[in-house]
Amino acid sequence: MHQAQVINLAQLLVQTARLHPQRPGVIRGDTSWNWREIDARTSAMAKALSDQGVRPGDRILSHSRNILQTFELGWVAWRMGCVWVPTNFRLMPNEVAYLGESSGATVMIYEQGFEAHAQAVAQSSPALRLRVVIRESERALDAGELDYEQMVQAHLDAMLALPPGAGFEPVPVHQDTPAWFFYTSGTTGKPKAAVLTHGQMTFVVTNHLADLIPQTTEEDCSIVVAPLSHGAGVHAMLNVARAAASVLMPGEKLDPEVFWQLVEKHRVSNLFTVPTIVKVLVEHPAVDQYDHSSLRYMIYAGAPMYRTDQKLALQKLGKVLVQYFGLGEVTGCITVLPRHMHSEHDDDPNASIGSCGRPRTGIDVAILDSQMRRVPTGEIGEICVRGPAVFEGYFGNDEATAKALRGDWFHTGDLGRMDERGLLYITGRESDMYISGGSNVYPREVEEILLEHPDILEVAVLGVPDPKWGEVGVAVVVLRDQSLTIAPDALYAHLEGRCAKYRWPRSFFFWEALPKSGYGKITKKDVRQQLIERGEIQA
Repeated sequence: MHQAQVINLAQLLVQTARLHPQRPGVIRGDTSWNWREIDARTSAMAKALSDQGVRPGDRILSHSRNILQTFELGWVAWRMGCVWVPTNFRLMPNEVAYLGESSGATVMIYEQGFEAHAQAVAQSSPALRLRVVIRESERALDAGELDYEQMVQAHLDAMLALPPGAGFEPVPVHQDTPAWFFYTSGTTGKPKAAVLTHGQMTFVVTNHLADLIPQTTEEDCSIVVAPLSHGAGVHAMLNVARAAASVLMPGEKLDPEVFWQLVEKHRVSNLFTVPTIVKVLVEHPAVDQYDHSSLRYMIYAGAPMYRTDQKLALQKLGKVLVQYFGLGEVTGCITVLPRHMHSEHDDDPNASIGSCGRPRTGIDVAILDSQMRRVPTGEIGEICVRGPAVFEGYFGNDEATAKALRGDWFHTGDLGRMDERGLLYITGRESDMYISGGSNVYPREVEEILLEHPDILEVAVLGVPDPKWGEVGVAVVVLRDQSLTIAPDALYAHLEGRCAKYRWPRSFFFWEALPKSGYGKITKKDVRQQLIERGEIQA
């Protein structure tokens, strides 16, 4: 593809700043920043980083909660032709250190309070040469460390003196110029960086606007309840492209009453979330105490939604639910179940019960067998995808890339079927991964940490259904000495600080042995079956 056929993603912000400079762009608490200010701030930070020697292609690692600077950082990176490498702020220092090292990050920008994460990255990342802190107080800077706001303020007046959008010019990019390292994991090993490019993401933004929040304008408003490092960050891009303001929650923990207060106050019309959060929000009494008639699109993804929860949400909110199915490697663009295909009535032909919707606009979704042939309608096979939303590959991992993109399809690792209308139904996973509260949990990562405990010989972690979280983990443990007993609290203490809490198993079972195949491999389908037979989990 010729360079003339692709725009730098940062142009979305530049164009919005020119068209609607005085309209609010980001709101947090009693403070609001308009689009001209946000554009000028990202220009100022790009200039400051450039003065420090940061160049196109450099990777910028960021670790912060949902604050203004997190919202800005992707646009800063893209303006410079750099790659944004955001991390989930709930990760542990060692987990973030791996992301810094594996991405080859040369810059780390972190929020005050995450000093341990920054130190871990500095110790493990030989490419790192610049560290920037977002300070809330006047704590002393560490040696060689720079202050984010000081860097912005050094150039902000000069940027504001220019016409809107006329600051740091977005560098020219190509279709395959990396824009975002979206970390995801396979069923084994460490997380992998899915390379999302400017060309791919330009299509994704357009597709999301068409399929998820059509007719959104500058009169609309979004609210951010999930980490901007992943799906919520992609959703924020749509609102930037249409000049719709984004409201950031005042704290990192979801307070349903505060949420509904903000929906009423700012006339919120769209948000991205996960089924667990939808359930919490519509079951809270505040849903009936505040005006949410402005809400048009409540987008949920990341996990299936129980039918009873779906019905309650439709009863409380009306036809505002939009479901999509997608993975990070295709940035959510696999299927969509729009508002009109939801219904609280089981006998309604539009209810589409159990379906995750139709293929996204411009995307080909197929159910393939092991020979990569399309299976007949209604038969189960692997869900595979192709189209402009498919990622470039995994950074530094040609083997994983070749496996994921074999036969000119992206292989999701999920199993499903299609009906005669082309609606997709997910029936299971080829992998062991499970989804808890909208977050992917990869058992091997947790198993490896548990196996570091000196008294554990073997362990198997798997996901089981849960009415609140969708799925939760359970761990079956074999101790080195069968005469020993270990309290679950001791194992939680072992996990503390080693992996994020949403990955922790909710239950531990202690067995004398785990079932194995003829090759000596633990067979998780047999582990699950034995758990059911023992009455320790339900079928």
